[in-house]
Amino acid sequence: MKKSIVILDPFPRTLDLMFSKEKLKILKSKYQTITAPKKNKKNFYKKNIHRTTFIMGQPDLNKKLLIKATKLKAIINVESNFMNNVDYDYCFKKGIHVIATSPVFSKPVAEIALGMTLSLLRNIHNAHFDFIKGKEKYGLESNLNSTLLSEKKIGLMGFGDLAKSLYPLLLPFTKDINVYDPWVPKKIIQKLGFKSVSLNQMFRNCEIIYVLAAVTKKNQNLIDKKLLNKMKSNSLFILMSRAAVVNFKDLIKRVKKGDIFAATDVFPEEPVKKNDPIRKVKNILFSAHRAGALKTAFFNMGNIVLKDMELISKNLQPKHCKKAERKTVGLLISKPVAIN
Repeated sequence: MKKSIVILDPFPRTLDLMFSKEKLKILKSKYQTITAPKKNKKNFYKKNIHRTTFIMGQPDLNKKLLIKATKLKAIINVESNFMNNVDYDYCFKKGIHVIATSPVFSKPVAEIALGMTLSLLRNIHNAHFDFIKGKEKYGLESNLNSTLLSEKKIGLMGFGDLAKSLYPLLLPFTKDINVYDPWVPKKIIQKLGFKSVSLNQMFRNCEIIYVLAAVTKKNQNLIDKKLLNKMKSNSLFILMSRAAVVNFKDLIKRVKKGDIFAATDVFPEEPVKKNDPIRKVKNILFSAHRAGALKTAFFNMGNIVLKDMELISKNLQPKHCKKAERKTVGLLISKPVAIN
């Protein structure tokens, strides 16, 4: 039986990053692979897309090119952000699956979000540095501003993969979970025992707010001073998804008031400049966009890609990668990943 052709075009990812040696052998034994060149990609796709079943990567694919792709079953975005470089309408019309490997990052990001939460609540990171400097405080004196996560009122902005990995980690501490996501029906949120709330309600009432939403044309800079100024004293603001959802200037001004605490894994420009003033802002716990970047997560990319390729080859629906959704994919505006 003739093998299906797979174009390999994963940049900025690499095959060694995504596939264990064993899984890479499976990929190459089951499929005929063709590696896309770094230069002259347009000509490469013009010559090869007509015989291709899978594209593993995120190249520019307009309608004119896709019309030639009569055998194409799936575009597998391993960069993990759906970008505005594919004619999604044509893909939906022709039944070409467009999927992304982003679910592999949800559990690692959720776990570090919990870790950052506990560190902020109990001042773990600052107590560590105080000890190194010989300025540590013992017992109650070191915990005068510390509080428990237990029974806290939680706000989840966004209820996609990240939130669905995070909330099970929070439930042993608190059942008071409030959700804002205009794309998720209230019934789904309420069925889980959570409250569907407005952003104003969330920022006014919740003690810990997690930003877990993808960035879209509709929510850029959505979190601004109007919302941030509603936050209670001693509350936490934890940004784990995309920096563009937040007006960072407003966030920094709010944190500088000294009565709230923040943690962020993402920044408006990355890498952050060495002299960026944000580095000197107190009350922020920093993480250099490393929350999801684990070897196990990247290898899991290869695992779920192979599983969904197997399903799609049998004319079944993919169920491991994230599917592009007709109502939202055209609104997404995430920046491409620059560093693995």
